[in-house]
Amino acid sequence: MLVMSYVYFNIWQIKLIRPGPFESTMNGFNKDVEKSLMSATSPFVFSAVNERSVLRFLKLIQCDNAKIGTYAKLVDERNDTAHANGNIFFNTEAELVQKVHDVLRTVEEIQCHSESAIQEGYREFLRASHDPEERPWIGDTQQIEEVLVKEFYMSPSDLAFCRGFDIQSLYGEAGFAGMELLHQSLLALYPADEFEDVA
Repeated sequence: MLVMSYVYFNIWQIKLIRPGPFESTMNGFNKDVEKSLMSATSPFVFSAVNERSVLRFLKLIQCDNAKIGTYAKLVDERNDTAHANGNIFFNTEAELVQKVHDVLRTVEEIQCHSESAIQEGYREFLRASHDPEERPWIGDTQQIEEVLVKEFYMSPSDLAFCRGFDIQSLYGEAGFAGMELLHQSLLALYPADEFEDVA
């Protein structure tokens, strides 16, 4: 269940960062589901969709069918073990440890695939937020925490990707000085030592 919650947050980020490609993946969903997903105001809306189907959105961060099939298998195994059907699948502590390892590996794989989308979203955040007079929050810290972190459900791993963003790639754009200051604020707000065990 934690993996699927993680997947919902990841898909939420994809929806916000890549709305066009997200909308184009609606093939196969009925109109009511499509409308619900497009107007979603929370990542938990995705829980109303069949879990195997919602995993297809991970193609938008270059997860191939083989990986998605592996993730779907974890969902199937969870369904088999989370019901009171008399089946006990973990007979030893080693089997349980292996399952925890598989789950953590899955989350790590999906996180690695999301790096380009997170950095794309961060780039657009910087572009949209460089002018304190034209954004929701005047202070850099509030703009980062309220817009970037809360609205995009940024995890520590996501913020590590933002920290690694090449701010010089925006050099020459209008508002670069404000974007650079905002990036420096993010670096100060989320220091590197907090991310040593992340990503």
